[in-house]
Amino acid sequence: MTTTNGAGHGPALFVIYGPGGVGKGTLVARLMKRCEGLWLSRSWTTRDRRPAEPEDAYVFVSREEFMARVAAGGFVEWTEFAGNGRLYGTPTIEAPPGLDVVLEIEVRGASQVKQHYPDALLVLVVAPSVEAQAQRLRARGDDEASVQRRLAVGVEEEARGRAMADYVVVNDDVERASAQLAGIVEGHRRVWTTSDRSIS
Repeated sequence: MTTTNGAGHGPALFVIYGPGGVGKGTLVARLMKRCEGLWLSRSWTTRDRRPAEPEDAYVFVSREEFMARVAAGGFVEWTEFAGNGRLYGTPTIEAPPGLDVVLEIEVRGASQVKQHYPDALLVLVVAPSVEAQAQRLRARGDDEASVQRRLAVGVEEEARGRAMADYVVVNDDVERASAQLAGIVEGHRRVWTTSDRSIS
């Protein structure tokens, strides 16, 4: 990632991450509408597209396509979700010039990105309760077995996520949480443009 923003600095990198069912996608969608000058990297996945899910929510590919990109070194991070064997990955970052970068990923992926880009800002999103997380998982179409697997894994993921987070956003109210996330991003961008750091 070698582009620079309008101030002549390298782009800032924002990693929005958390367990499944906490509402990352909703908050990131609102962030992109609230804040100008951001570019959202689309993750790759081998899972099927959910009902009513936008076609561009992920790059939906076969396992063979995914592993071919792995072999070519085409991911910043990738992982296989133990609950269902599906693959998720962040492709190498090729942001348009002048834009800061947003990643929306899982907890394990956030850890890998931080190793590649130490100056990345990590924002953990969590649900207000296990019950709320379960309700969101069911609402998006997950079957009950998947919901229970996600909840079991989510406890450990949240603990690991909190240990490395720069900020934690509790998604108890979408409007409030999205405003908090936007404030975090804009505040960091103001600091970033006056620093000598860059992501490259």
